[in-house]
Amino acid sequence: MTRHFLEVDDLTPDELEEVLALASVPAGFLPRTLEDQGAALVFEKPSVRTRNSTELAVVALGGHPVYIQGPEVGIDTRETAEDVARTLACYHAVICGRVLDHRVLVRMAAALDAAGLDVPVVNLLSDRAHPCQALADLLTLRQAFPDTAGLTLAYIGDANNVWRSLAIAAAMTGIAFRTASPDGYGPGPEDLARLAGLGLDHLVTTDPAGAAAGADALYTDVWTSMGQEEESARRLRDFAGFTVDEALLARAAPHAVVLHCLPAHRGEEVSAGVLESPRSLVWPQAANRMHAVRGLLAWLGGARPDDDGDLP
Repeated sequence: MTRHFLEVDDLTPDELEEVLALASVPAGFLPRTLEDQGAALVFEKPSVRTRNSTELAVVALGGHPVYIQGPEVGIDTRETAEDVARTLACYHAVICGRVLDHRVLVRMAAALDAAGLDVPVVNLLSDRAHPCQALADLLTLRQAFPDTAGLTLAYIGDANNVWRSLAIAAAMTGIAFRTASPDGYGPGPEDLARLAGLGLDHLVTTDPAGAAAGADALYTDVWTSMGQEEESARRLRDFAGFTVDEALLARAAPHAVVLHCLPAHRGEEVSAGVLESPRSLVWPQAANRMHAVRGLLAWLGGARPDDDGDLP
């Protein structure tokens, strides 16, 4: 059965550990699982980190990335998502999509499965999830803390797609999770039920200071994502007091680190001083986007670590 990666829990906890182990292996020591094969990178939304990290991950595995902008395929305007997927599967070993609507990826994966085409679909970002970012986040935390089980991670901001994948990743790896959002921007009942089913140790609050108290890591994201520009003024008002600044960081544990998936709006969700401080891991986190995707694509291509976490 083809393994697609649309959200973190498309992997089992053991499989997630395998992907992270492969992501920690230097590129030259991984099997070239995409040797002389194409990788379709469909981008309805631009991104400097996602494009560069994914293209270089494909190249490191011996593949040829093809960057495809949204208007070139015209999903559900020129062609259906299903037809786009089946067409790209004629040429490529994997289809990676950064899309506006998560359901597009679901439909693409279903179409390939129905056609018996063994081509995985990878979610590079959708309105519902950002699982490759969560892989990079876990990798970054493991570089900072030898044992992440039992860590407390406080997410300060909008319970958006980045938050959702991060919370699922935390649940799967034993990280305690706190979410601090203004009224109306926190997790919904469906998300809370899903996370409870995964066994997440989860505190939900509207108090950022309380969420940050004693935490091992603080995480934030932009308050206004692409597609929400008309809400910007209202969101700036609603999120007042939720900036990860020096005062909030001082409430965290003395060894606490700061994560941000970027791009950052200095002075809004994070202060310039915190973002540029020695406790900020945003640049290693950005670098880990490439390593995480490389490990994932290698895993989807059949590579597995041995029992010691190394390649056989």
